[in-house]
Amino acid sequence: MAKALVVDDSRTMRRILANILEGLNYRVCQAGNGLEGLEVIERERADGPFDLILADWNMPEMNGLEFIKALRKEPTNRGIAVMMVTTETQVEQMVAALAAGASEYLMKPFTKDMIEDKLRMLGCIP
Repeated sequence: MAKALVVDDSRTMRRILANILEGLNYRVCQAGNGLEGLEVIERERADGPFDLILADWNMPEMNGLEFIKALRKEPTNRGIAVMMVTTETQVEQMVAALAAGASEYLMKPFTKDMIEDKLRMLGCIP
């Protein structure tokens, strides 16, 4: 079973995204900010790498952009598909996220179909 991580400071948003991913047969872990996300990745490493990470931009402690930069510094994390799911709509922010190592970018609000379309483009679902 594929493994995904949802990193968002909103418990409600984490649950919404987790439900969508679980419906796509992912085993989902959650984190409330980037620092927690890195801790979960390290803790879960023995069980195999994550296949997918969905991360918000605006979070306390470590925001999504900082999280992606830290994630991509570790060579073993470079193959993980990372999608930024955020309210940030400026083109400059999208460019910054993709330059930092995000694989895809989705603006909130979104629908389940929008998530699935992006994941299909990433090759994360057939």
